Amino acid sequence: MQVEIITPETKIFAGEAEAVQLPGIDGSFQVLNNHAPIISALKEGAVKLNLVNTVKADKLHASVVVDNSGKVMSIAIKGGVLEFQNNKMIVLAE
Repeated sequence: MQVEIITPETKIFAGEAEAVQLPGIDGSFQVLNNHAPIISALKEGAVKLNLVNTVKADKLHASVVVDNSGKVMSIAIKGGVLEFQNNKMIVLAE
């Protein structure tokens, strides 16, 4: 799925992910390819992405943490909104 994570200041991430775990206001949930369309409010926590391709940590925003494999990314957010449809996810985050 195509994923974009955007803050009022900048676009933090744009790329392909196999799965995304999000901090919903009613609890954590995960979105996979071909998930039903969804709009959800997000609370403070971490957005965790299982990436299709590896990324280099030196090219990322300061709030982003990537594991040693380069395929799992964690982005701290203070809240926001998620929209997912047609295998495209947009996270508007604080």
